[in-house]
Amino acid sequence: MGDYLIVAEASEDPGAKGLSEALMRAAMQSGYHITTLNARAWLGVRGPSPPRLVNIGGWFLVGDVFDRHSPSLPETARGDMWAYERKLAARIWGRYVGVLFGSKNKPIAVLRDPSGAMECVTWSQDDLTLVCSAADDWLIEHLRPKWRINPHRLSQALHSLVAGTGPLILDGPIALEPGTVQPLPATTAPTTIWMPCDIARRSLGPPPPLDDAMDRVRTAVDEAVAGLGGLPGPLAADVSGGLDSSIVAASLKIAGVADVRLWLNAYGPTPESDERNYARILGEALGFKPQFVPHADEPIGQPWLDALAGGFRPGLNALDFPQDRLWAKWISASGAEALVTGKGGDSIFFQAATTDVFTDMWLSTGWRALGHPDLTELAAINEISTWTMVSNALRYRQGENGTLLRDHPMFSQSDPPPPHPWLKNLGDFGPGKAFQIAGVADGVSHHGASTLSRSIDIRHPLCAQPVVEACLALPTPLLTVGGRDRGLVRRAFRDRLPHEIVDRRTKGEMTRVYGRMIAANLNVLRPWLAEGRLAALGLIDREAALTELTPERLIWRGQHAAILTAAALEAWVRLWERRLA
Repeated sequence: MGDYLIVAEASEDPGAKGLSEALMRAAMQSGYHITTLNARAWLGVRGPSPPRLVNIGGWFLVGDVFDRHSPSLPETARGDMWAYERKLAARIWGRYVGVLFGSKNKPIAVLRDPSGAMECVTWSQDDLTLVCSAADDWLIEHLRPKWRINPHRLSQALHSLVAGTGPLILDGPIALEPGTVQPLPATTAPTTIWMPCDIARRSLGPPPPLDDAMDRVRTAVDEAVAGLGGLPGPLAADVSGGLDSSIVAASLKIAGVADVRLWLNAYGPTPESDERNYARILGEALGFKPQFVPHADEPIGQPWLDALAGGFRPGLNALDFPQDRLWAKWISASGAEALVTGKGGDSIFFQAATTDVFTDMWLSTGWRALGHPDLTELAAINEISTWTMVSNALRYRQGENGTLLRDHPMFSQSDPPPPHPWLKNLGDFGPGKAFQIAGVADGVSHHGASTLSRSIDIRHPLCAQPVVEACLALPTPLLTVGGRDRGLVRRAFRDRLPHEIVDRRTKGEMTRVYGRMIAANLNVLRPWLAEGRLAALGLIDREAALTELTPERLIWRGQHAAILTAAALEAWVRLWERRLA
């Protein structure tokens, strides 16, 4: 989806009006289409698929909004000033942000949808209130905001595994969490109107019958795919050969989305990264011919590094720059305007059929967990005995779900970052459900900006609110029925997919591909990190970086994601230091 910019005059000062008009002219020159919201506020949007404007209950909602098929309205307390917004977030879903105006057309609140599909950053300056998704160069240069990079939060970002939301590394602008309302001016705390843990508490009651659970998940997926797939414009679909993208492809067929111009499969040079056979089998079953494209490979250069910076957050969704650029070329050439993916399925469908699932059972039913029909299968796939699983469950203490931290020998020691807002107060849940909630928090990062998203509207139906809510509300032993990863959806979609995909026990893997990419570019990455700003700030140990960024250490240690994350943060810091200097 494209970007938006809302500019509202917070006072009747003539200087504010003059600055607003100057920003409007600059926005138009930068490709924004302008819509007047009221006498003191305007909206600018740009492509791909520029966000649309909908007015509901006084809220100006920017983006895509869909009515829920079967909404479940939350109970609200008497006197709750945001009761309407809580119910609104249950009645609709989509990819949107909202702004609410009060008397004299003054902005009084901003809203971000629960999926977090659109970034939402707000700040006040020179009697203006600004809300936007993109940190455009022209906007920063025009306003010259007095922001600063926060070194402590920068260190935390380097170590955190959940990076798609949370506070910005910048002091000044405020980033809304998904599912929150922020009163304006943003000097008071936001109000949370939707939390994954609130939905997940439904999983603590008696589980529904298997057929009912299957129907809930199938209905939610079809709702999300039909909604996002039915938006205007021809589509391309990512068919990796895995289960999640196959489920989305089958649902596109069920929804009758006819104008799919391209079914795209990227394959790597290693056996585990080549999924062409499964994509071919899926195409034969669903009636399409996949387009096979080799995974792009090119040296890391300045355009690649620049693609990792520029946004309000480091570009962790833009790490594979050459692949993004290649897919943008193929999709644009096909005439498609959007790409539908299966991202997010690993987390929300629950791929982690580990001993944590048994611990969740144990916490729910005690010794009766030993009679669970999947007990033997869970022990077998984890290659441990039943009594070891019991021992692990007995040692577990609720609320001790660990910290989601990234570490690497070249990273300097840091205070652990505070838990993500969605990962606080999870003491009611076992480790399996807590891990799923963490996956939902991390899944927001799939919506981050990249070279591909700047060219094509990317849609992730498995990260959409209907699917997230349906799966969070089910206990993990039900999601892994049969002792299988994603066991429930395997059964729910069995009648739509070839058995070779539903029953396979392997999974595509790109680890070696990215490992080779890093090894081939150590001549760039070593000086980039060892002599960069993170090292100058003491966040990376120079000597350790020189030692670790060698072919021998990569073979021994791996940790490719940590290296690429550090490279992205380095690019982000360099760009923002120039912007704010």
